[in-house]
Amino acid sequence: MPEAPAVVRSTARTRWRAQLLIVLGLSLGQSAVYSMVQLLDKATRAPLAQGTSTLNRSLNEREYFDLTYQLLDIAFALVPVALVLYLVWDEASRRAAAPLRWTAPFGRLGLDGAQPGRDWMWGAGLFLAIGLPSLGLYWAGRALGITTAIIPSGLDAHWWTVPVLILSALRHAVLEEVVVVAFLLGWLRRLGWSTTAAIAASALLRGSYHLYQGIGPFVGNALMGLVFCWAYRRYGRVMPLVIAHALLDIVAFVGFSVAGQAMGLG
Repeated sequence: MPEAPAVVRSTARTRWRAQLLIVLGLSLGQSAVYSMVQLLDKATRAPLAQGTSTLNRSLNEREYFDLTYQLLDIAFALVPVALVLYLVWDEASRRAAAPLRWTAPFGRLGLDGAQPGRDWMWGAGLFLAIGLPSLGLYWAGRALGITTAIIPSGLDAHWWTVPVLILSALRHAVLEEVVVVAFLLGWLRRLGWSTTAAIAASALLRGSYHLYQGIGPFVGNALMGLVFCWAYRRYGRVMPLVIAHALLDIVAFVGFSVAGQAMGLG
């Protein structure tokens, strides 16, 4: 005898809730918890304005071991993205009449090259819309004493430094936009959350895992989250967000590294 629809629905909601918590616990939800603890640690040591936050640290004093650790760190950080793609594929497969190709989740999330022109147009527009205001919020936070000094790159100057910084920027862009926007909004909608509540949760999560940088970055990234959620809801593809985020981080990471080398700091 088949299960009643209410039982099936309840089972599905339990599965979706568990999947969401596991993905967040393995990725940016975990980062948010650590970030809050780090903020308390820094705030109870000295005023936040005296603190620093280094985004890309050297992981070993030996050049090629540092490179190896950097690449491993980037690769393993993307495992939650693979998990998200699998979960999207699994949920779609449960409803499909025929077997789905392994590439299906990329298309469902808009994480593919199906619309390169529009993706880059939206991505570049978001980059320009977010970039300058972010700088303004950072300097305002520094002036108010609620933001640490942010060092985008703490890597030594090697032949591989710039490529690794670019890969790091791509890692952050893919991980954050797939998990915090595409996956979180989709799964919260499955769980019955309203659009407004889901967007607010996404924006607050994005701000929370930047708290280790201070209150200013929390506010700035939460606002960025609202804009990115709006763009995703409007456009229905995550690729423009990945492009915009990658451009923001590449300019910050590589620009700082190149400037530091030019001034003899690298």
